[in-house]
Amino acid sequence: MKASLFYLPTIASRAEIERGMAGLNGEFYQRMLRELSEQIRLADDLGYDSVSFTEHHFHIEGFELSNNPVLLDLYFAMQTKRIRVGQLGIVLPASNPIRVAEDIAMLDHMTGGRACAGFARGYQRRWVDVMAQQMHGIHGALPHHHDAIDEANRAAFEECFQIIKKCWTEEMLTHQGKYWKIPAGDTPWTLDTTAKYGAGVENGILESVGVIPKPLQKPHPPLFQPFASSESTIRWCAKEGVTPILPAMHDQHADKLFDVYAEVSKRPRGAGMGLLRDVIITDTDEEAIRLWQDSGVFAGRAWFEPFGFRKGIADPKTGTYPTQEEAIALGYALVGTVDTVTRTLEKIRRHVPVDWLFCYTYNSLVPHAVLMKSIERFWTKVMPRIS
Repeated sequence: MKASLFYLPTIASRAEIERGMAGLNGEFYQRMLRELSEQIRLADDLGYDSVSFTEHHFHIEGFELSNNPVLLDLYFAMQTKRIRVGQLGIVLPASNPIRVAEDIAMLDHMTGGRACAGFARGYQRRWVDVMAQQMHGIHGALPHHHDAIDEANRAAFEECFQIIKKCWTEEMLTHQGKYWKIPAGDTPWTLDTTAKYGAGVENGILESVGVIPKPLQKPHPPLFQPFASSESTIRWCAKEGVTPILPAMHDQHADKLFDVYAEVSKRPRGAGMGLLRDVIITDTDEEAIRLWQDSGVFAGRAWFEPFGFRKGIADPKTGTYPTQEEAIALGYALVGTVDTVTRTLEKIRRHVPVDWLFCYTYNSLVPHAVLMKSIERFWTKVMPRIS
């Protein structure tokens, strides 16, 4: 199993966020960059496989200040030697797919082939509606809402994804879809230099374009999808060779998704899939739980539950939610001592031997020194005991 750090880069502590408008504080942002640099250099030295950042905009509240994950990838890659860098993920319905393909290909070259590529659909309407208006006119699609907004968002996402793969794998690009037409029309192009040294022109009219550079990794960087929770998304991931990362959810839901991916991909159950889990390791279970209450629980209630992310852990029969203690016991969060976290992770692995674990760090909400020690303990104390 590969272990990866996942950041929704938070700019401040709980107390600082509760004072309001933390996202506007430049000193907090500088501190965050310094602390993330130390954490990621430590992960690089230890042997973690990769680190990934999300994409969100307008987060004045202080959660998830990650408006350009590729730029963060490059910033931290330049400070490290071997750790892979990626996105979980770039929101394609609000993006120009050609620019996304170019940016990740450049990242791959600039990091010597250390790039991963992760794509998301986008659920926060505050920013997706604004940023997507000149792209596809698509809105953010909430988890578990299977409606016309969700359908349009998915269609734009899948078309953008196909264009990106074409950019990376085909010498010359053409595309005719619902949202994109490449070339855009009867574009005249009579440059002698293209006729001599290039391609894509017939009778003075542009017929195709060449997207460069191509990625250093062939055919392209590894592909990821956060955070998959629907059967349609899992089927799409299995078909496209994308690693889906499942958030914490009730076994009845998760087991169905594991079975679907195995069926479509023709791979063993759990192969090619990953899990997202909160990870906090301290000297005592009580201390870890206290820290989790000020980080994972606080962020969950303030920022994620309003968007419907908690629904997946409800009991399908009763509709009840687990207590914090039950959530930890069920493996929805890896919180506690080395022994507690190891036993929980071993239980998860016995149930489904997934290939990936993405460790949600809760930077800033968990004090930096504590998080540094937790990152080190997970790699040096827990991972060697996981078969």
